Amino acid sequence: MKNILVLCTGNSCRSQIAEGYLRHFAGDRAKIYSAGIETHGVNPKAILTMKGDGIDISKHTSNNISEYSDVDFDFMITVCDHAQENCPYFATQAIKFHYNFPDPAKATGTEEEIMAQFDLVREMIKQYTSDFVHKHLDNPNVSK
Repeated sequence: MKNILVLCTGNSCRSQIAEGYLRHFAGDRAKIYSAGIETHGVNPKAILTMKGDGIDISKHTSNNISEYSDVDFDFMITVCDHAQENCPYFATQAIKFHYNFPDPAKATGTEEEIMAQFDLVREMIKQYTSDFVHKHLDNPNVSK
C-alpha cells in the first residue's frame, strides 16, 4: 500500500478536496493524508461542494505537516504554489508532484458565484486525482 500526502497552505480547501478524491479513486491501494504548512480548519464550502459530488469530507481534520514527520510517503502532491515555495524542510524520499489549483476560498461575488468557483476547482482536482491514481497506482511499473 502506498502512502500519499497532499500538501496545501492551510489544509482547508484544495488539499481536503484532493484527499477526498484520492481516497475515492485509490480505495485500499493507498493511505491518503493531507496537511498544510498552517492549519485553517476544513472549509464548509469545500465540504458542501464535495457533498454535491457524493463524497463526504465532513469528518476530515485540518492537520499540520509536522504531524506526519514519521510517515514514509511514496508520493507528495502540493496543490498550491505557496505550499510548494514555503514548505519547511520535510525529510522524505517521496516522489513529488505539483499543481497550482486556484484557491476557491478567495472567490468573490454572490453565494452562487462563489459556489460555482468551488465546483470548478473541485472538477479540476477530481480530474487531476483520477489521472494521478490511474498513472501512479494502476501502473505496476511505478514504484518507489
